[in-house]
Amino acid sequence: MPTKRRGDQLRDCSVSLPLDILWLPKAAMRPIGPPDTSHSECVLIVGVSRPKLAALFLSVMLLSLFLTFHILYDSAVYSIQAATAISENKIAILTNHIPHPPTINHPVVFPNRIHFPKTSRRLPQCLIIGVRKCGTRALLEMLYLHPRIQKAAGEIHFFDRDENYLKGLEWYRKKMPHSFRGQITIEKSPSYFVTPEVPERVRAMNASIKLLLIVREPVTRAISDYTQLRSHAATATLPQQQSLSSTSPLSRSFEDLAILPNGTVNEAYRPLAISQYHVHVHRWLEVFPREQLLVVNGDQLIEDPVSQLRRIEDFLGIEPRIGSNNFYFNETKGFYCLRNETGDKCLRETKGRKHPRVDPVVVSKLRKFFVEHNQKFYELVGEDLGWPEE
Repeated sequence: MPTKRRGDQLRDCSVSLPLDILWLPKAAMRPIGPPDTSHSECVLIVGVSRPKLAALFLSVMLLSLFLTFHILYDSAVYSIQAATAISENKIAILTNHIPHPPTINHPVVFPNRIHFPKTSRRLPQCLIIGVRKCGTRALLEMLYLHPRIQKAAGEIHFFDRDENYLKGLEWYRKKMPHSFRGQITIEKSPSYFVTPEVPERVRAMNASIKLLLIVREPVTRAISDYTQLRSHAATATLPQQQSLSSTSPLSRSFEDLAILPNGTVNEAYRPLAISQYHVHVHRWLEVFPREQLLVVNGDQLIEDPVSQLRRIEDFLGIEPRIGSNNFYFNETKGFYCLRNETGDKCLRETKGRKHPRVDPVVVSKLRKFFVEHNQKFYELVGEDLGWPEE
């Protein structure tokens, strides 16, 4: 009789469903202790007998876990940065270090919840437009020490290369880093300075953009330019059995390239042409007001980076945060390296190459040649950088 009753229960619990499930009576589970009459007499057993369905189920679970951890991670990052910003601003206000505290990364507080601002890719609000071989990369890395600065990776060459410019501003924006509201995105491409069509293109994007122009003593810059061009030629892959001929410009000395056989300065030699700053900056000042362009002294940036960075922080309207504690002098390299709370960093080996020795007579001749050009540059920018005249 008990056997028949159990069979009846199995038939009563069977359910026709499309899933691989089975209802069993509790009696079949052999419970320990007195029977619990307050619950249903049937127990649901679920199984997966289809491998494809099992794989799909597992994939969905893994994707859900990944998205959950990603959201938690982003929330943690926002929380840390927002909390840091609030703490620093409160201290600054109490100590009167910042008369007008910035309003970046502040959480918006609502009853029972806090909303943190999201990051997004934004078009740059500041450009380092040049000059080549004057320390544009070093300047960008130094500015990146500031928490209000985000930098584009590499040189985008959006405004000076037609094939990039024709891709449009949306393509350019996607090349920018993610940033919080209130942070300043900076991009640098030194060839912007010498490309005629760039100023108008930049104004079409943002007429109020801030421009940073870093310059060095023109002859020193020209020699550095020559050194890089020669280094690139030496490391370039050449066809088999081919080498630089003695007549190639890349195999000639700086003196031979800078001075013509008749003894005059070769003004058309590109490293010297780029060093005639007034020719190029004139185009920019025809498009942008002088107050939107800051001239950075690249020679002083090497000797005393903090003083130049203070000027830039003021120009960009951000609180001074980069100090002497962010730099240390590397005796081996001969220039300053960067330091922050995460570690130390020096520019790569290709930066700060040793210049070849140049005949002092040629250097003196070139400096005399640049006196007039430098004076025109001083008048345009309203600053005398005091470069040597011989």
